[in-house]
Amino acid sequence: MPHHEIKPKSLKSIITASSVGTLIEWYDFYIFGSLSTVLAMQFFPKSNPTAGLLFTLATFAAGFVVRPFGALVFGRLGDRVGRKHTFLLTLILMGGSTFLIGLVPGYDTIGLFAPLTVLLLRFVQGLALGGEYGGAATYVAEHSPKNERGFYTSFIQTTATLGLFVSLGIILSVRQSMDADAFNSYGWRIPFLASAVLVAISIYIRLRMDESPLFAKIKADGNLSKNPIKESFGKKENLKLVLIALFGATAGQGVVWYTGQFYALSFIQKTCNIEFVQSNYIIATALLIASPLFIFFGWWSDRVGRKYIIMTGMILGVVFYRPIYQKMYSLSDIAKKTEMENMQSIHRHRTTKPTGDTVVTNSLNRVYSDRTVLVETKKTTTSKDNLITVENKRETLLSGDTYWWMVALITIQVIFVTMVYGPIAAFLVELFPTKIRYTSMSLPYHIGNGIFGGLTPLIATSLYEFSKTESNPSGDPVAGLWYPIIVAGICFVIGMFFLSNKKSERHE
Repeated sequence: MPHHEIKPKSLKSIITASSVGTLIEWYDFYIFGSLSTVLAMQFFPKSNPTAGLLFTLATFAAGFVVRPFGALVFGRLGDRVGRKHTFLLTLILMGGSTFLIGLVPGYDTIGLFAPLTVLLLRFVQGLALGGEYGGAATYVAEHSPKNERGFYTSFIQTTATLGLFVSLGIILSVRQSMDADAFNSYGWRIPFLASAVLVAISIYIRLRMDESPLFAKIKADGNLSKNPIKESFGKKENLKLVLIALFGATAGQGVVWYTGQFYALSFIQKTCNIEFVQSNYIIATALLIASPLFIFFGWWSDRVGRKYIIMTGMILGVVFYRPIYQKMYSLSDIAKKTEMENMQSIHRHRTTKPTGDTVVTNSLNRVYSDRTVLVETKKTTTSKDNLITVENKRETLLSGDTYWWMVALITIQVIFVTMVYGPIAAFLVELFPTKIRYTSMSLPYHIGNGIFGGLTPLIATSLYEFSKTESNPSGDPVAGLWYPIIVAGICFVIGMFFLSNKKSERHE
């Protein structure tokens, strides 16, 4: 079917098929990160929980690091074999790996083979995701009218955030349907196994899709690239475009994306000490409020161009991240609040586990004038051999205006995300020729997002830890923001000088 004859109904089904598959892949990718503390207990020796968590986070990061390699492998396939078959393969690989992670026996059963198997499956996930996004974005763009590419590809842009939203929703619903011990024992497997149903539906939808009309045309004309990798990065002109795309757009876009969603969640959980379930509700609410703006900014970029919307999102992050995070920290800073001592309450709970261990939990609830509650919990476990372990925990629960202030501050960050991310697919697609498009756009996207973006929580948290000194043991809570601010700032300068705001039509 000629490109300009694609009907709106057909285009709607194309976007739905591409978006659903990409959403499911992001869901598969995120449940691992969201469950990292639980997985650490399952796949690593319990004797050193801190090392277990660090190895689990490293395994999570491995999925990001291999994404650029997936972009090369599947980008080449996409430019040689076709868009449809390639991102059908990435979906099967991602879905299969996720399902298998849900079946891997724990460390107690198979020892070191447990973490090694999970690491291998995580590598496959990262490779698959490296090929998925470029395929979906290219496929939708090549079906879309030239003057509406920003609008139609913005639906693909919503899938990463919606995948995170769905993963949080399913994990919370499973967690709240059972007690903590049952969830930590077997309940965590349910989100992994459930993805098999979602993947099966998506495979069925994608099998019924046709090849991209632009790819079909260059294939029929015998104009396929013989070596997409060599043409993308061996030719000076295309390599220059790849480097400008990376350092003028996707690296900055990646750090803004991960700061506004992942680092924000990490910050309110670890630095602000907000209770686990409430912190997830805060992020989920902000995502729900701001996500429609992905579509808006994609649509608007068709009218005013991509560059200035993306650049504005970056510079807003550079200017406002520190004041936003300082305000977030002050909302939860108990030292600045007035305690209402007459509202203190103490709760004591005693249980005996099937193993014979006795657990006594003492909770002290401190209430402050703005209705913030600080819960100080002391959990004492006495084993049947009379070994005693004590676990202390402090968690903050926000209430009323303070809660909604926190939601608003996260929502502002997600708005920055929608500005940099909404138009980026159309921008990348239009930068490169059809015959090497899949390969050329996938690599800068996945280095920018997978490496620069994916490492944001780790680097930002490390900078915060380094800021702790003997004279200031609590450190500078916003020290971690220097990483996204510097990367986004450099990208803004390069992008303003080297990127064009005009949509390219020379490659069609």
